[in-house]
Amino acid sequence: QVQLVESGGGLVQAGGSLRLSCAASGSILDIVRMAWYRQAPGKQRELVATITSGGNTNYADSVKGRFTISRDNAKNTVYLQMSSLNPEDTAVYYCTANARTPWATRPNDYWGQGTQVTVSS
Repeated sequence: QVQLVESGGGLVQAGGSLRLSCAASGSILDIVRMAWYRQAPGKQRELVATITSGGNTNYADSVKGRFTISRDNAKNTVYLQMSSLNPEDTAVYYCTANARTPWATRPNDYWGQGTQVTVSS
């Protein structure tokens, strides 16, 4: 199986910064894409940022210019550097990996447990 473990969440004041990390482990052949999603209370889960194995990135309009996604392919780890945080960024942040494994003919999506980010005003 594939496990994803997020870390780095917490409480921060508006205008502050946080860095989230997510490490994937298990029987991984390669990871095609990694991404961060978030879900605020009472809202649907939304895509925050994605990054391919080649380093191509995409961001939600709401975080462009404030968040930066990066990854270390050797460590199967993805990061989300968040700056200029505001209360609307408060949510549980989840990482995902679209990974190839020895027992599947195509990549599958795997999810972490999530890490809480709370931004106080």
